[in-house]
Amino acid sequence: MCHDTLCMAQTLKQFKMEKKLKASTLCVRGGWKPKNGEPVQPPIVQCTTFKYDDSDEMGMLFDLKKEGYFYTRLQNPTSDAVAAKIAALEGGVGAMLTSSGQAANFYAMLNICGAGDHFVASNEIYGGTFNLFGVTMKKLGIDCTFVSPEASEDELQKAFRPNTKALFGETISNPGCKVLDIEKFARVAHKNGVPLIIDNTFATPINCRPFEWGCDIVTHSTTKYMDGHASQVGGCVVDSGNFDWDAHADKFPGLTTPDESYHGLTYTKAFGKMAYMTKLVAQLMRDLGSTPSPQNSFLLNLGLETLHLRVQRHCANAQRVAEFLHDDPRVAWVRYCGLKDDPDYELGRKYLPDGSCGVVGFGLKGGRDTAVKFMDSLKLVHIATHVADSRSCVLHPASHTHRQLSDEQLREAGIAPDFIRFSVGIEDIDDIIDDLKQALAQLG
Repeated sequence: MCHDTLCMAQTLKQFKMEKKLKASTLCVRGGWKPKNGEPVQPPIVQCTTFKYDDSDEMGMLFDLKKEGYFYTRLQNPTSDAVAAKIAALEGGVGAMLTSSGQAANFYAMLNICGAGDHFVASNEIYGGTFNLFGVTMKKLGIDCTFVSPEASEDELQKAFRPNTKALFGETISNPGCKVLDIEKFARVAHKNGVPLIIDNTFATPINCRPFEWGCDIVTHSTTKYMDGHASQVGGCVVDSGNFDWDAHADKFPGLTTPDESYHGLTYTKAFGKMAYMTKLVAQLMRDLGSTPSPQNSFLLNLGLETLHLRVQRHCANAQRVAEFLHDDPRVAWVRYCGLKDDPDYELGRKYLPDGSCGVVGFGLKGGRDTAVKFMDSLKLVHIATHVADSRSCVLHPASHTHRQLSDEQLREAGIAPDFIRFSVGIEDIDDIIDDLKQALAQLG
């Protein structure tokens, strides 16, 4: 057993010890357990490789038979500590950090899909993910069918095929602010013998733990709220350990049959609940190498320590902003599940009772040109492609993050031409609203 696997097993053990701890405590204390005289922060092991005195010992590492780090592309002590914290926050058995959120979603899907396979995804997802699934993965021979998150279970069922391997959605869609009915998606996925994979970036485990609603695998762009300071790009994949791969062995041969690249090892037999995570590290990270730098993992951990505090402030500020925009006659519409007349208000109460996120979607009367004029008039709030930052920022998806999509694809993704994504920061709410007021005043 390699260190990666043992580390994941230790993560599981650690979570069992810490399961009574609240999320706020795990943000500060999870993952890294300093011993006597050790640093309270996980050290930055900024090193690519690790020395061994015995050749056979290193050979056993490569055979997954012995504990030990050998190359940072696979795993690194700094990154492992941060991954363990995120696993504990989500309630998973293990986690792996990646170099970006895009890499996390790609790895999560590729770990169980190959050429000739198919999966189903909500059409209201981040534009980059939409392109990844609908364009790039098709080039690899993996097909995706997009469905409306509002579809009935019968309608969702029609998208499934005999070769379907997963169902994917976002807890809160980026940028559309649509709340996913997790239990509905989980029922359909499990009825078809496949896992439900959810990108939980916007909600974070502070406001929603999808595993508690039937989800099997969670992904994150840690670039967003988990970091919160625009200081690092990263991603994460977390496994609940709940999906029974062997019960659907014919669908997932990569996990349930011998891996010839590892001497005929069968992941489910060798690692049980850690099968998915072990394959993710030992095979995909080995071959593709989208690993984060230890420095970035360290910065991510600093962000995680205040995640519970920042998310609370983000949500409080966003609620005030949504209410202000809702009551302004120059605003055509607002999407935020905290508003009582929002289409997803009841879903928000169910899955996000303590708050959703800091992102508000809205449109101005006058369309695209008015939206651009408004954004250009903002002084405190800046225009940026980023989202979920401590600083308030805004963008026009049709002109920026989603400009690669056609008008038809934009509509399919739930994005109107006048849609403005407002990521509400943690500044004083009066200053934020004052900036909105002066920018709206410029519209005449």
